[in-house]
Amino acid sequence: QEQMVESGGGLVQAGGSLRLSCAASGGTFSRFFMGWFRQAPGKEREFVAAINWSGDTTWYADSVKGRFTSSRDNAKNTVYLQMNSLKPEDTAVYYCAATTTFSNFYRDYEYRYWGQGTQVTVSS
Repeated sequence: QEQMVESGGGLVQAGGSLRLSCAASGGTFSRFFMGWFRQAPGKEREFVAAINWSGDTTWYADSVKGRFTSSRDNAKNTVYLQMNSLKPEDTAVYYCAATTTFSNFYRDYEYRYWGQGTQVTVSS
């Protein structure tokens, strides 16, 4: 049973940066394809980023491309989301998620394990 804990959220001014971390335990971390999702108040959860097992390939939502970067350290069982040039519209609860198999990693239902979420608030 994989367990994941996010950290690094907080309040930041527009244009600022935050780095989210997601520490996993309970399984072989390198087996998991990792995703990042976010959910703003009154909105559906949406895909933000994904990173493959080795960390050499990443995918991003158009809304964050060029500003967010995901990486992973399999030795530390941790995946990261570096968020730069933050905008008020980035305000949301951010979740990391893990899966071993998928057909469409952009869909949240493809992920089996989820962290508890961390709040990111960007003020204008």
